[in-house]
Amino acid sequence: MLVEGQWQRKWDPVQQEDGDGRFIRQSSAFTARIKDARAALEDGLRLYVAYICPWATRTLIARSLLGLEHEVDVKVVEPTLDDFGWKFGPQLGATQSGIDGVEFAHQLYTMTDDRYSGRATVPVLWNIQQGRIINNESADILRILNDDLRPIHQSPINLYPAELRTDIDAFNDRIYDSLNNGVYRAGFATTQQAYSEAVNSVFTCLNDLERHFASNPYAVGGQLTESDIRLFVTLVRFDVAYYGLFKTNLRAIADYPALSAYLERLLKIDAFAKNTRIDHIKAGYYSVKKLNPSGIVPEGPKLDWFSYLDDE
Repeated sequence: MLVEGQWQRKWDPVQQEDGDGRFIRQSSAFTARIKDARAALEDGLRLYVAYICPWATRTLIARSLLGLEHEVDVKVVEPTLDDFGWKFGPQLGATQSGIDGVEFAHQLYTMTDDRYSGRATVPVLWNIQQGRIINNESADILRILNDDLRPIHQSPINLYPAELRTDIDAFNDRIYDSLNNGVYRAGFATTQQAYSEAVNSVFTCLNDLERHFASNPYAVGGQLTESDIRLFVTLVRFDVAYYGLFKTNLRAIADYPALSAYLERLLKIDAFAKNTRIDHIKAGYYSVKKLNPSGIVPEGPKLDWFSYLDDE
C-alpha cells in the first residue's frame, strides 16, 4: 500500500480486519462527479479496470450498455497482482497504461496526490488531459456514466431512473454487505466466528434472491437497472471462484434454478457477456497466495452459461 506517496509493503488482499478477524473494506478516496460532460469528453476520459475485479466490471458493463465505448477509453491491468499491486502488461490480453513510465496502478494515485496514503484499487475513472483521478468508487462511476454523461450518450437505457431510485438503493443495500462484500468477508475471515457469520449472510441472501427471481425477471421494477449489474458481477464469479476458494460452498449458483436462469438471461445481453472474462477471473483469484499457496488454477467447473462467453 501507499503511505505518504511511497509504496511501503507488498500487496496484501486483506485491507483491514477487526479484533474478531472480520474483513473490513477500505473506503474510496476520490469521489468527484462530472459537472460538464462535454468538457470532460474534451479532456478525455479513461477507465482503468481489471476483468478479475467485480467492482471494475460493473463500470465496463455500464459503459457498454450506455453506448460509451468510443467516448470512454479503457486500459486493463493484468489479472495476477504482484508485490506492487495491479500491474499493466500483456498477460491474457491486458494492456499498457497509456501513460509513459506508468507500470502500476498505484502510480495513478501518486500522480493525482503525491502524498496519498492507502490502497490503489480499480476501477479508476481518469481525466486524460489533466492526468488525474476523477473517481475510484465503482458505485459513483456507474452513476457518472448513466447520469453525468447522459448529455453525451442520450441512451434509452436508464440504469437509475428517478421513479425507481428508492427501490434500487434498498436492493443495493440489501445485497452489498451480505453478498457482494459477504463473499470477501467469508474468504478473508481469520476466525471461525467471522467466517460463519459471513457464510450465513451470503446464503440467507442467496435464498431470498432465489425466491425473488422465481417471479421477477430483474432485480427492481421489472426492468434492467444498476442493481442487476451489481448483483450479476458477484453471481458470475461465484461458482468459478468464491465457491471453492472463499469456502462459500453450502450451495453453488448452479443449484439455484431461478438464479441460474437470471444469470443466463443477463449473459444473453452482449454488454454482460463480453465484459465477463472467466480466464482473468480464474487466473486472478487463484493467484492469491494467502488463499491458494500452490497457485494451481482448477480446470472446472464447466457450466452451461459458459457458452455465452467469448473466451470459452
